[in-house]
Amino acid sequence: MPLLPDRLLPGRPDPLGATWDGLGVNFAVFSAHATQIDLCLFDAGGRREVARMPLPECTDEVFHGYLPEARPGLIYGYRAHGPYQPERGHRFNPHKLLLDPYTRQLQGALRWSDALFGHRLGAARADLSFDRRDSAAAMPKSVVVDDTFNWGDDRPPAVPWDQTVIYEAHLRGLTLLREDLPLRECGTFAALASPPMIAHLQRLGVTAVELLPVHAFLQDRFLVEKGLRNYWGYSTLAFFAPEPSYLSTSQNDEIRVAIRRLHAAGIEVILDVVYNHTCEGSELGPTLSWRGLDNASYYRLIPGHERHFINDTGCGNTVNLSHPRVLQMVMDSLRYWATAFRVDGFRFDLASTLGREGTGFDPGSGFFDAVRQDPILSRLKLIAEPWDIGPGGYQLGNHPPGFSEWNDHYRDGVRRFWRGDPGRRADLAARLSGSGELFDRRRRRPWASVNFLASHDGFTLQDLVSYREKHNEANGEDNRDGHGANHSANWGVEGPTEDPEINALRERLKRAMLLTLLASHGTPMLLAGDEFGRTQRGNNNAYCQDNDVSWVDWSLLARPEGEALTRFIARAAELRRRHPTLRSATFLHGLTEPLPGVPDVAWFDEHAKLLVSEDWHHPDHPLLALRRAGPIRDDMAEATLLLINGSPDDRVFALPSPDFPWIAALDSADPEAPEAPVGGTRVIVSGRSARLLAAVLPAKEPTS
Repeated sequence: MPLLPDRLLPGRPDPLGATWDGLGVNFAVFSAHATQIDLCLFDAGGRREVARMPLPECTDEVFHGYLPEARPGLIYGYRAHGPYQPERGHRFNPHKLLLDPYTRQLQGALRWSDALFGHRLGAARADLSFDRRDSAAAMPKSVVVDDTFNWGDDRPPAVPWDQTVIYEAHLRGLTLLREDLPLRECGTFAALASPPMIAHLQRLGVTAVELLPVHAFLQDRFLVEKGLRNYWGYSTLAFFAPEPSYLSTSQNDEIRVAIRRLHAAGIEVILDVVYNHTCEGSELGPTLSWRGLDNASYYRLIPGHERHFINDTGCGNTVNLSHPRVLQMVMDSLRYWATAFRVDGFRFDLASTLGREGTGFDPGSGFFDAVRQDPILSRLKLIAEPWDIGPGGYQLGNHPPGFSEWNDHYRDGVRRFWRGDPGRRADLAARLSGSGELFDRRRRRPWASVNFLASHDGFTLQDLVSYREKHNEANGEDNRDGHGANHSANWGVEGPTEDPEINALRERLKRAMLLTLLASHGTPMLLAGDEFGRTQRGNNNAYCQDNDVSWVDWSLLARPEGEALTRFIARAAELRRRHPTLRSATFLHGLTEPLPGVPDVAWFDEHAKLLVSEDWHHPDHPLLALRRAGPIRDDMAEATLLLINGSPDDRVFALPSPDFPWIAALDSADPEAPEAPVGGTRVIVSGRSARLLAAVLPAKEPTS
């Protein structure tokens, strides 16, 4: 480290964080209630504190100072002085080293120690006590970085929403077991953008990878003590810094190189981000950053009982986005990832929390308004997880225009139909149509519904057809954790079986659900590994399983069943790309006729009879035909016909518009059958399967 001055110049209150200008570094950190904040500098290994200097100025509640001659690579942290009055929400303790909330890189890993807590663990007064031990030895440190990078001719793919196919993946677990990559790269950004991975994603027809949290996160103490790990990463330690273990080179540029390569392949990158809570937990949690800098500003506290945190997230605390500086931090973090790394979108964990004001959830909340008017963020793909455990927390369909939403109605509805639950025909029709009863308002489009069969949270697709009950014993919570309503079935045997008939039925059902997904209006999302039968052995809450329970087993792709399912998904995705009626950009209501006498959408029974109101909810009729039509050129139109047989027996379907030149495009019961003309006016649809037909004809002017 170069010889540095022993005191700071005044510097500037903006931008927040540590900013190198070529001659030195400006430090700026917000605290409305601190009386003094010290900048602490460390040696190159981050082990020894070599200097401590008060930030000399405070402007508009931002403490700031400038260190001449400082350069990128400088390792630092903060200590904050102020009142320790938990009853009033203040928890200042200068004995605790604090991460810069704006740190863009971490040095070292957190080592659990009682010294990390602002109070004395085990004390009779609990968090009202005060701990004087120095926490620096156990803390990771902040690092000054230079974000300069040559992006060359990089261009965001900007895939239209109606052409988007999302692939949800855990960065580490996706590639950790790939044997065709260098071992040191497996589980990192370098592996994600490797030629074999890109080729696989392109083969599937994937246009966007949605990554579970890659912000630096905490290995929670209760998991470490049980010999488990925080695998999913929903316990944020730093909103601007990447998780160090996801970088094979220890350099942030690895992310930029990966995104540039994915962009060149036409693949977007969406980050799952956690701004609703932090890793510091409840009032009994550690003091690592925000709690020590200004607990009363950064967190929502119970009015009149400010010692305690509002816990709308179920994770101990709730970030206070009603505070302008806290909202600024979140917005700055989003813009940083959007500009410094050029990510293409964000999926917001527990988005209902982000939209909750003092009066409850508000689609016009400060957060939503800030994002929607932002000239950078508003153009990205924005996805909400539309629920939390707080009051009025379930808000599916109620997020503002510009956001799409994870649609658990879709997940549960499709699962229940193909499981054979009675009376599900009407619900399936709604899901196939983009869930218009939820999203067809405020000029929103079908893409607002993110449709999925499985996600990281719950059963994999393979487990959905292999287990009736969850099996989370490995989590150490006596199988009490995880969702109980999985809408799954084992079809005769709980878990793996050698019975060929059961295995054949499971494969058939997976294909039927996948064809349903890729033929539904809305945005389809696949779960990594579902394309070749990944299993979590019945664990539907594998958040703490950083092992082969969660990792993607690529050997399954080499098995005939895995290769066949991957091939089937690739064909279904290609048909979705080729036929606009499978991915309409608008909601269809049967009010236009793209072909003579043929409305844009119509529903039939197996006799080609239009369904009327009394037909929809019959418990014994799990049969459905969906015909959609639309223009593909000025002079041509297409029609697609999805035939669905949810019964166990083969059924004959009469074809609506039997004079159309129908082509049998894909059959989930006979996935290897090539595309071929349909002969006759009737087709057989095998039990528990779906068939897709398509036709191209001369168009006419649409009429209303």
